[in-house]
Amino acid sequence: MSWNRVAVVGAGLIKFGELFDQSYEQMAAGAFAAAVDSVDHGFEPSQVEAAFVATQRGTLWGQEGIGGNTVPSAIGLAGIPCTRIENACPSGSDAFRVGAMAVASGVHDVVLVIGVEKMRDKSAEEGLLARAAAGHPIFTRGETAPVLFAPFATRHMHEFGTTREMLASVAVKNHYNGARDPYAHFQSEITVEDVLASPSVCSPLHLLDCCPQTDGAAATLLVRADIAERFTDHPVYVAGFGVATDHPYLHEKSSFVGLKATQLAAERAYAMADVSPADIDCAEVHDCFTITEILDIEDLGFVDKGKGGVASLDGETSLTGRIPINTSGGLLAKGHPIGATGVAQLTECWWQLRGEAGDRQVELRHGNALQHNVGGRGSGVSVINILTTNQP
Repeated sequence: MSWNRVAVVGAGLIKFGELFDQSYEQMAAGAFAAAVDSVDHGFEPSQVEAAFVATQRGTLWGQEGIGGNTVPSAIGLAGIPCTRIENACPSGSDAFRVGAMAVASGVHDVVLVIGVEKMRDKSAEEGLLARAAAGHPIFTRGETAPVLFAPFATRHMHEFGTTREMLASVAVKNHYNGARDPYAHFQSEITVEDVLASPSVCSPLHLLDCCPQTDGAAATLLVRADIAERFTDHPVYVAGFGVATDHPYLHEKSSFVGLKATQLAAERAYAMADVSPADIDCAEVHDCFTITEILDIEDLGFVDKGKGGVASLDGETSLTGRIPINTSGGLLAKGHPIGATGVAQLTECWWQLRGEAGDRQVELRHGNALQHNVGGRGSGVSVINILTTNQP
Protein backbone atom coordinates (compact mmCIF):
# COMPACT_ATOMS: atom_id res chain seq x y z
CA MET A 1 0.00 0.00 0.00
CA SER A 2 1.35 3.44 -0.91
CA TRP A 3 2.70 5.59 1.88
CA ASN A 4 2.21 9.11 0.52
CA ARG A 5 2.08 11.12 3.74
CA VAL A 6 4.84 13.62 2.98
CA ALA A 7 5.16 16.19 0.19
CA VAL A 8 8.22 17.96 -1.19
CA VAL A 9 7.19 21.58 -1.82
CA GLY A 10 10.58 23.14 -2.45
CA ALA A 11 14.05 22.11 -3.58
CA GLY A 12 17.20 23.81 -4.78
CA LEU A 13 20.97 23.75 -4.91
CA ILE A 14 23.96 25.91 -5.65
CA LYS A 15 26.29 25.35 -8.59
CA PHE A 16 28.68 22.54 -7.79
CA GLY A 17 32.41 22.92 -8.34
CA GLU A 18 35.59 24.11 -6.65
CA LEU A 19 34.04 26.71 -4.37
CA PHE A 20 37.10 28.09 -2.61
CA ASP A 21 35.38 31.47 -2.34
CA GLN A 22 32.49 30.13 -0.24
CA SER A 23 32.52 28.84 3.31
CA TYR A 24 30.66 25.75 4.44
CA GLU A 25 27.94 27.93 5.95
CA GLN A 26 27.67 30.19 2.89
CA MET A 27 27.07 27.17 0.67
CA ALA A 28 24.35 25.94 3.02
CA ALA A 29 22.71 29.37 3.02
CA GLY A 30 22.73 29.46 -0.78
CA ALA A 31 21.03 26.07 -1.06
CA PHE A 32 18.41 26.99 1.52
CA ALA A 33 17.64 30.26 -0.27
CA ALA A 34 17.23 28.36 -3.56
CA ALA A 35 14.79 25.93 -1.96
CA VAL A 36 12.77 28.76 -0.40
CA ASP A 37 12.61 30.61 -3.72
CA SER A 38 11.31 27.49 -5.47
CA VAL A 39 8.10 27.27 -3.41
CA ASP A 40 5.24 28.30 -5.71
CA HIS A 41 3.05 30.12 -3.19
CA GLY A 42 5.88 31.57 -1.18
CA PHE A 43 7.59 30.31 1.95
CA GLU A 44 8.65 31.99 5.16
CA PRO A 45 11.86 30.51 6.61
CA SER A 46 10.32 30.81 10.07
CA GLN A 47 7.91 28.02 9.06
CA VAL A 48 10.72 25.47 9.30
CA GLU A 49 10.24 23.51 12.52
CA ALA A 50 13.35 21.32 12.35
CA ALA A 51 16.37 20.69 10.14
CA PHE A 52 18.32 17.60 9.21
CA VAL A 53 21.82 18.34 7.94
CA ALA A 54 23.69 15.75 5.89
CA THR A 55 27.47 16.02 5.87
CA GLN A 56 30.58 13.90 6.07
CA ARG A 57 32.50 16.78 7.58
CA GLY A 58 32.91 15.03 10.90
CA THR A 59 34.59 12.04 9.28
CA LEU A 60 36.47 13.97 6.60
CA TRP A 61 37.67 16.92 8.67
CA GLY A 62 37.44 15.74 12.25
CA GLN A 63 35.05 18.58 13.18
CA GLU A 64 32.08 16.73 14.61
CA GLY A 65 30.17 19.83 15.79
CA ILE A 66 30.17 21.50 12.39
CA GLY A 67 26.86 21.17 10.57
CA GLY A 68 24.36 20.29 13.24
CA ASN A 69 24.91 23.47 15.21
CA THR A 70 26.33 25.91 12.64
CA VAL A 71 23.88 25.53 9.74
CA PRO A 72 20.74 26.83 11.54
CA SER A 73 22.55 30.01 12.51
CA ALA A 74 23.99 30.45 9.01
CA ILE A 75 20.55 30.29 7.40
CA GLY A 76 18.82 32.50 9.98
CA LEU A 77 17.12 29.70 11.93
CA ALA A 78 19.15 29.57 15.13
CA GLY A 79 17.07 27.93 17.86
CA ILE A 80 15.32 25.22 15.85
CA PRO A 81 16.01 21.52 16.43
CA CYS A 82 18.78 20.37 14.12
CA THR A 83 20.33 16.95 13.67
CA ARG A 84 23.49 16.12 11.73
CA ILE A 85 23.26 12.87 9.76
CA GLU A 86 26.35 11.09 8.50
CA ASN A 87 25.97 7.80 6.63
CA ALA A 88 28.78 7.71 4.06
CA CYS A 89 27.87 8.53 0.45
CA PRO A 90 24.11 8.11 1.13
CA SER A 91 24.21 10.75 3.92
CA GLY A 92 21.93 13.13 2.01
CA SER A 93 19.57 10.34 0.99
CA ASP A 94 19.31 9.15 4.57
CA ALA A 95 18.76 12.66 5.90
CA PHE A 96 15.85 12.97 3.48
CA ARG A 97 14.45 9.64 4.67
CA VAL A 98 14.75 10.67 8.32
CA GLY A 99 13.18 14.06 7.57
CA ALA A 100 10.27 12.35 5.84
CA MET A 101 9.77 10.09 8.85
CA ALA A 102 9.79 13.11 11.17
CA VAL A 103 6.92 14.63 9.18
CA ALA A 104 5.03 11.36 8.70
CA SER A 105 5.22 10.65 12.43
CA GLY A 106 3.38 13.87 13.22
CA VAL A 107 6.26 15.30 15.24
CA HIS A 108 6.81 18.12 12.72
CA ASP A 109 4.68 19.65 9.96
CA VAL A 110 7.51 21.35 8.04
CA VAL A 111 11.16 20.29 7.96
CA LEU A 112 14.28 21.25 6.06
CA VAL A 113 16.68 18.63 4.71
CA ILE A 114 19.97 20.11 3.64
CA GLY A 115 23.22 18.53 2.46
CA VAL A 116 26.52 20.38 2.31
CA GLU A 117 30.14 19.39 1.78
CA LYS A 118 33.54 21.02 1.29
CA MET A 119 35.73 18.54 -0.59
CA ARG A 120 38.30 20.77 -2.27
CA ASP A 121 39.80 22.75 0.60
CA LYS A 122 42.10 19.83 1.39
CA SER A 123 44.11 17.79 -1.07
CA ALA A 124 43.98 14.04 -1.49
CA GLU A 125 47.50 13.89 -0.07
CA GLU A 126 46.10 15.09 3.25
CA GLY A 127 44.07 11.92 3.56
CA LEU A 128 40.59 13.43 3.19
CA LEU A 129 38.90 10.33 1.77
CA ALA A 130 41.37 7.87 3.29
CA ARG A 131 40.12 8.89 6.72
CA ALA A 132 36.53 8.22 5.69
CA ALA A 133 37.42 4.78 4.33
CA ALA A 134 39.65 3.73 7.22
CA GLY A 135 39.31 0.10 8.29
CA HIS A 136 41.39 -2.94 9.15
CA PRO A 137 45.05 -1.99 8.46
CA ILE A 138 45.77 -5.19 6.51
CA PHE A 139 42.47 -5.64 4.66
CA THR A 140 42.54 -2.03 3.44
CA ARG A 141 46.25 -1.66 2.67
CA GLY A 142 46.68 0.26 -0.59
CA GLU A 143 42.96 0.59 -0.95
CA THR A 144 41.34 3.62 -2.60
CA ALA A 145 37.88 4.10 -4.09
CA PRO A 146 39.01 3.12 -7.62
CA VAL A 147 40.75 0.06 -6.18
CA LEU A 148 37.47 -0.95 -4.54
CA PHE A 149 35.42 -0.69 -7.74
CA ALA A 150 37.90 -1.91 -10.35
CA PRO A 151 37.39 -5.59 -9.39
CA PHE A 152 33.67 -5.22 -10.07
CA ALA A 153 34.50 -3.93 -13.55
CA THR A 154 36.93 -6.72 -14.38
CA ARG A 155 34.56 -9.40 -13.08
CA HIS A 156 31.62 -7.91 -15.01
CA MET A 157 33.77 -7.94 -18.13
CA HIS A 158 34.74 -11.56 -17.49
CA GLU A 159 31.22 -12.85 -16.86
CA PHE A 160 29.19 -10.79 -19.31
CA GLY A 161 31.58 -9.52 -21.98
CA THR A 162 31.25 -5.91 -20.87
CA THR A 163 33.76 -3.73 -22.74
CA ARG A 164 35.72 -0.58 -22.06
CA GLU A 165 33.53 1.14 -24.67
CA MET A 166 30.44 0.21 -22.67
CA LEU A 167 31.96 1.72 -19.53
CA ALA A 168 32.95 4.82 -21.49
CA SER A 169 29.43 5.24 -22.86
CA VAL A 170 28.21 5.91 -19.31
CA ALA A 171 30.63 8.81 -18.94
CA VAL A 172 29.76 10.17 -22.39
CA LYS A 173 26.03 10.14 -21.62
CA ASN A 174 26.42 11.74 -18.21
CA HIS A 175 28.72 14.49 -19.46
CA TYR A 176 26.19 15.15 -22.25
CA ASN A 177 23.52 15.62 -19.59
CA GLY A 178 25.84 17.65 -17.38
CA ALA A 179 26.51 20.04 -20.24
CA ARG A 180 22.78 20.85 -20.05
CA ASP A 181 22.72 21.25 -16.26
CA PRO A 182 23.67 24.76 -15.08
CA TYR A 183 24.51 23.36 -11.62
CA ALA A 184 27.00 20.71 -12.78
CA HIS A 185 30.70 20.83 -11.94
CA PHE A 186 31.67 19.78 -15.48
CA GLN A 187 29.65 21.19 -18.37
CA SER A 188 31.47 19.89 -21.43
CA GLU A 189 30.60 16.95 -23.64
CA ILE A 190 33.15 14.17 -24.14
CA THR A 191 33.54 11.20 -26.50
CA VAL A 192 34.23 7.51 -26.01
CA GLU A 193 37.68 8.16 -27.42
CA ASP A 194 38.27 10.86 -24.77
CA VAL A 195 37.45 8.39 -22.01
CA LEU A 196 39.64 5.63 -23.43
CA ALA A 197 42.55 8.04 -23.90
CA SER A 198 42.35 9.56 -20.42
CA PRO A 199 45.01 8.46 -17.90
CA SER A 200 44.64 5.04 -16.32
CA VAL A 201 43.69 5.17 -12.64
CA CYS A 202 43.13 1.51 -11.72
CA SER A 203 42.66 -0.88 -14.60
CA PRO A 204 40.22 -0.97 -16.29
CA LEU A 205 39.11 2.42 -14.91
CA HIS A 206 40.51 5.60 -16.46
CA LEU A 207 40.29 9.17 -15.22
CA LEU A 208 37.04 9.94 -17.04
CA ASP A 209 35.50 6.79 -15.57
CA CYS A 210 35.77 8.47 -12.15
CA CYS A 211 33.72 11.22 -10.50
CA PRO A 212 35.49 14.35 -9.24
CA GLN A 213 35.82 15.70 -5.72
CA THR A 214 33.41 18.60 -5.58
CA ASP A 215 32.06 21.29 -3.24
CA GLY A 216 28.32 21.85 -3.09
CA ALA A 217 25.07 22.13 -1.18
CA ALA A 218 21.42 21.25 -1.82
CA ALA A 219 18.17 21.53 0.15
CA THR A 220 14.59 20.28 0.15
CA LEU A 221 11.50 21.37 2.08
CA LEU A 222 9.16 18.62 3.32
CA VAL A 223 5.64 19.13 4.66
CA ARG A 224 2.61 17.06 5.60
CA ALA A 225 0.85 15.97 2.41
CA ASP A 226 -2.50 17.31 3.62
CA ILE A 227 -1.15 20.87 3.89
CA ALA A 228 0.89 20.84 0.68
CA GLU A 229 -1.68 22.95 -1.16
CA ARG A 230 -0.75 25.91 1.06
CA PHE A 231 2.65 25.95 -0.62
CA THR A 232 2.13 24.65 -4.17
CA ASP A 233 -0.38 23.47 -6.74
CA HIS A 234 2.14 20.89 -7.96
CA PRO A 235 3.34 18.87 -4.98
CA VAL A 236 5.63 15.88 -5.28
CA TYR A 237 5.09 13.14 -2.72
CA VAL A 238 7.40 10.72 -0.96
CA ALA A 239 6.15 7.34 -2.15
CA GLY A 240 8.64 5.12 -0.36
CA PHE A 241 12.22 4.45 0.61
CA GLY A 242 14.55 1.58 1.41
CA VAL A 243 17.83 1.18 3.29
CA ALA A 244 20.13 -1.83 3.50
CA THR A 245 23.66 -2.76 4.51
CA ASP A 246 26.25 -5.31 3.43
CA HIS A 247 29.64 -6.59 4.61
CA PRO A 248 32.30 -3.87 4.59
CA TYR A 249 35.30 -5.74 3.14
CA LEU A 250 35.84 -7.08 -0.36
CA HIS A 251 36.82 -10.56 0.82
CA GLU A 252 33.39 -10.84 2.46
CA LYS A 253 31.43 -10.13 -0.72
CA SER A 254 29.25 -12.87 -2.19
CA SER A 255 29.40 -11.36 -5.68
CA PHE A 256 31.47 -8.94 -7.73
CA VAL A 257 28.78 -8.33 -10.35
CA GLY A 258 26.25 -6.67 -8.05
CA LEU A 259 25.90 -4.68 -4.85
CA LYS A 260 23.80 -6.54 -2.30
CA ALA A 261 22.94 -3.42 -0.29
CA THR A 262 21.38 -1.81 -3.38
CA GLN A 263 19.42 -4.94 -4.23
CA LEU A 264 17.95 -5.18 -0.74
CA ALA A 265 17.22 -1.44 -0.48
CA ALA A 266 15.46 -1.57 -3.87
CA GLU A 267 13.22 -4.43 -2.78
CA ARG A 268 12.17 -2.45 0.29
CA ALA A 269 11.65 0.84 -1.56
CA TYR A 270 9.58 -0.71 -4.35
CA ALA A 271 7.43 -2.57 -1.82
CA MET A 272 6.84 0.55 0.25
CA ALA A 273 5.96 2.64 -2.81
CA ASP A 274 3.92 -0.19 -4.34
CA VAL A 275 5.67 0.19 -7.70
CA SER A 276 7.99 -1.86 -9.88
CA PRO A 277 11.06 -0.82 -11.91
CA ALA A 278 8.78 -0.56 -14.97
CA ASP A 279 6.83 2.22 -13.21
CA ILE A 280 9.86 4.53 -12.87
CA ASP A 281 10.15 7.37 -15.39
CA CYS A 282 13.73 8.39 -14.55
CA ALA A 283 16.36 7.73 -11.91
CA GLU A 284 19.33 9.46 -10.33
CA VAL A 285 21.75 6.70 -9.34
CA HIS A 286 25.18 6.54 -7.76
CA ASP A 287 27.75 6.68 -10.56
CA CYS A 288 30.95 7.33 -8.62
CA PHE A 289 32.53 5.24 -11.40
CA THR A 290 31.15 4.17 -14.75
CA ILE A 291 30.95 0.55 -13.63
CA THR A 292 28.87 1.63 -10.65
CA GLU A 293 26.06 2.96 -12.84
CA ILE A 294 26.07 -0.29 -14.81
CA LEU A 295 25.78 -2.27 -11.57
CA ASP A 296 23.09 0.13 -10.30
CA ILE A 297 20.72 -0.17 -13.23
CA GLU A 298 20.97 -3.95 -13.00
CA ASP A 299 20.56 -4.08 -9.21
CA LEU A 300 17.59 -1.69 -9.40
CA GLY A 301 15.86 -3.94 -11.92
CA PHE A 302 15.92 -1.58 -14.90
CA VAL A 303 17.83 -4.13 -17.00
CA ASP A 304 18.68 -7.80 -16.60
CA LYS A 305 21.87 -8.74 -14.77
CA GLY A 306 24.77 -8.53 -17.19
CA LYS A 307 22.94 -6.26 -19.65
CA GLY A 308 23.84 -2.91 -18.09
CA GLY A 309 26.79 -2.26 -20.35
CA VAL A 310 24.86 -3.10 -23.51
CA ALA A 311 21.90 -0.96 -22.39
CA SER A 312 24.21 1.99 -21.78
CA LEU A 313 25.98 1.66 -25.12
CA ASP A 314 22.66 1.29 -26.96
CA GLY A 315 21.24 4.51 -25.46
CA GLU A 316 18.53 2.95 -23.31
CA THR A 317 19.58 5.21 -20.41
CA SER A 318 19.80 8.46 -22.40
CA LEU A 319 17.41 11.41 -22.02
CA THR A 320 15.20 9.95 -24.73
CA GLY A 321 15.85 6.31 -23.89
CA ARG A 322 13.63 3.69 -22.30
CA ILE A 323 14.77 4.56 -18.75
CA PRO A 324 16.65 7.90 -18.49
CA ILE A 325 19.42 7.66 -15.89
CA ASN A 326 21.28 10.56 -14.27
CA THR A 327 19.64 13.34 -16.23
CA SER A 328 21.52 15.85 -14.05
CA GLY A 329 24.87 14.58 -15.28
CA GLY A 330 25.26 12.26 -12.33
CA LEU A 331 28.23 12.21 -10.02
CA LEU A 332 30.53 11.88 -13.03
CA ALA A 333 29.64 15.33 -14.40
CA LYS A 334 27.67 17.13 -11.69
CA GLY A 335 30.13 16.09 -9.00
CA HIS A 336 30.03 14.31 -5.67
CA PRO A 337 30.02 16.61 -2.61
CA ILE A 338 29.20 13.67 -0.37
CA GLY A 339 26.63 15.09 2.06
CA ALA A 340 24.94 17.12 -0.67
CA THR A 341 24.83 14.43 -3.36
CA GLY A 342 21.63 12.63 -2.37
CA VAL A 343 19.72 15.86 -1.75
CA ALA A 344 20.84 17.20 -5.13
CA GLN A 345 19.70 13.98 -6.81
CA LEU A 346 16.31 14.37 -5.14
CA THR A 347 16.14 17.96 -6.37
CA GLU A 348 16.67 16.72 -9.94
CA CYS A 349 13.90 14.13 -9.47
CA TRP A 350 11.64 16.89 -8.12
CA TRP A 351 12.33 19.07 -11.16
CA GLN A 352 11.74 16.19 -13.55
CA LEU A 353 8.40 15.24 -11.97
CA ARG A 354 7.25 18.88 -12.11
CA GLY A 355 8.33 19.22 -15.75
CA GLU A 356 10.92 21.86 -14.84
CA ALA A 357 14.16 20.23 -15.99
CA GLY A 358 14.57 22.32 -19.14
CA ASP A 359 16.75 20.74 -21.82
CA ARG A 360 17.05 17.64 -19.64
CA GLN A 361 13.29 17.07 -19.29
CA VAL A 362 12.19 13.48 -19.89
CA GLU A 363 8.82 12.09 -20.90
CA LEU A 364 6.64 11.30 -17.87
CA ARG A 365 4.39 8.27 -18.18
CA HIS A 366 3.90 7.08 -14.62
CA GLY A 367 4.78 10.08 -12.45
CA ASN A 368 7.53 8.29 -10.49
CA ALA A 369 11.25 9.02 -10.06
CA LEU A 370 13.86 7.09 -8.11
CA GLN A 371 16.96 8.34 -6.30
CA HIS A 372 19.77 6.04 -5.17
CA ASN A 373 23.10 6.15 -3.37
CA VAL A 374 25.49 3.42 -2.33
CA GLY A 375 28.72 3.87 -0.43
CA GLY A 376 30.62 3.45 2.77
CA ARG A 377 33.34 0.89 3.39
CA GLY A 378 32.99 -1.71 0.65
CA SER A 379 29.75 -0.13 -0.61
CA GLY A 380 28.22 -1.45 2.57
CA VAL A 381 25.19 0.86 2.75
CA SER A 382 22.57 1.87 0.20
CA VAL A 383 19.61 4.26 0.45
CA ILE A 384 16.82 4.64 -2.11
CA ASN A 385 14.00 7.19 -2.17
CA ILE A 386 11.05 7.14 -4.59
CA LEU A 387 9.11 10.32 -5.39
CA THR A 388 5.77 10.54 -7.15
CA THR A 389 3.20 13.01 -8.43
CA ASN A 390 0.42 10.51 -7.77
CA GLN A 391 -1.72 11.89 -4.96
CA PRO A 392 -2.23 10.03 -1.68
